[in-house]
Amino acid sequence: MTDSPDTHTSARFTPEQVARLKTYGTTHVARAGQILYRPGETGYDLILLESGSADVVREGLDGEPSEILAHEEAGGILGEMSLLSRQTVYLTARMAAAGRIYRINPLELRRLMTVDAELSAILLSTFMARRRELQASAARSLTLVGDERSAAGLALRTYVARLQLPHQWIAADSPGGATALAEAGASAVDLPVAITTAGVITDATPGLLADHLGLSYRITGQEASVDLVVVGAGPAGLAATVYGASEGLTTTVLDAVGPGGQAAASSRIENYLGFPEGLSGGDLLGRAHTQALKFGASVYSPCEVVSVNRRPGGGYLLRLHDGAEISARAIIAATGAQYRTLPIDRWNDFEGAGIYYAATEVETRRLSGLPVTVVGGANSAGQAAIFLASRGSHVDLVIRGADISAGMSAYLVDRIVATPAITVRTGTQVTALHGATYLAAVDYSHSSGAVDAEQPTSALFCFIGAVPASGWLDFVKRDENGFVYTDSDLADGDLDPIWSQLGRRPLPFETSSPGLFAVGDVRHGSMKRVAAAVGEGASAVASTHAALAHDTPRPPTTP
Repeated sequence: MTDSPDTHTSARFTPEQVARLKTYGTTHVARAGQILYRPGETGYDLILLESGSADVVREGLDGEPSEILAHEEAGGILGEMSLLSRQTVYLTARMAAAGRIYRINPLELRRLMTVDAELSAILLSTFMARRRELQASAARSLTLVGDERSAAGLALRTYVARLQLPHQWIAADSPGGATALAEAGASAVDLPVAITTAGVITDATPGLLADHLGLSYRITGQEASVDLVVVGAGPAGLAATVYGASEGLTTTVLDAVGPGGQAAASSRIENYLGFPEGLSGGDLLGRAHTQALKFGASVYSPCEVVSVNRRPGGGYLLRLHDGAEISARAIIAATGAQYRTLPIDRWNDFEGAGIYYAATEVETRRLSGLPVTVVGGANSAGQAAIFLASRGSHVDLVIRGADISAGMSAYLVDRIVATPAITVRTGTQVTALHGATYLAAVDYSHSSGAVDAEQPTSALFCFIGAVPASGWLDFVKRDENGFVYTDSDLADGDLDPIWSQLGRRPLPFETSSPGLFAVGDVRHGSMKRVAAAVGEGASAVASTHAALAHDTPRPPTTP
């Protein structure tokens, strides 16, 4: 769906495929001018046009004329990725010429996507192409106005990027920003501001925007109780989600920030199997998110789990930050780890305003040609340094140890050494931060005792590891650092009496609490690699099936 209806991506079906598609829908006669769906609705149907034609329209704001984004003739369909993500409708579809249509409701669409691989492939490729076109068109259906150097603005931009939401970002201090704020009836004190066809959000946060767009958790009769809840949507969590949903488990994913986890912060992953040219963490996890939606999983963020209680008869009750509750037969914990920080005065002041834990397009777009600092000696720091240098920045790579090769892959070390724009500072630490509202300079202290004071830098990227995000799992056995013990690491004394009642020991990736599994960086002994996390997430689903079959067998289905 672009600004030109002539370039609209249309699905092409054979007559036999159209006949199959019709079996999932109900037929209706639609008159010319009839609205098929409009902005603000909480859900909509996939629509097949048997005859007649329809327009997809972006409604004008403040009296502006509406704009036809796409025109669909008989044989075409109406819908894009929001059909799978269940996002609140943000465009209007209306009949341009009377005809007969087939409506395929969300439940039937999800059934279709699961059982008919051929139709599923056509629909998914069409949905994804239309979403890309909407993103490229700078759609006014979601406009964000803010200070790109502020923590609040960064959080909002990161959220919409993680969810691949079509939007345009306008800097508040630009002429366009002033105009957008005036038209929305807002001012600089309201930043950041989110403007949609359904209203204006001032002091916008990812949570407020998610509620507004229908992307936060909504209790329904179908989803209040599920087979599997995956907590955390990084590589391990999304892998578990894809395998769980594709293998018939009703699966819900909850993430406190947004799909992607720490891997989404990687500007380029070059050692992931099957991608010899490399790909960004955001691309990899964006594809995984799409796969999860394809197989019918429900993905909600930002959505934080604050407590978990085991039910007497088996399964768990999860309580969310807003008081909502979800009942699950099993849980896979994939909450990863939280970034470590440096013990320096004013660190919190500059988080999001010069200090970052990721080096992606969102954080780096304003930094071309400016000096930056990267702290850390592992692969993530090396990848960030190379990416920033490729964007025109001079990079100080600050490593506390004496040898860059001690914690970094050889291919990265070779590339860093060969890049003139990267200065490697081994045996060095950042010991002070300088700046008013935004970070402007840092002090370097060397192992020799020398200090380089107030070295100009426009940003500091911190990659010094993380601590497990396991506080919500305080009832399971963890090591002294908070990492969760699983399967063979659990001694008999770590298990409560319920295990003897079940007549088994923990399965691979299962914690000290039956039916609760831990994968990825939150797990004791994990490899801390994207590929390993994906493998753990997929493998944990096999254990989940085994546990559910053994502990809470379902009665056979009557034909």
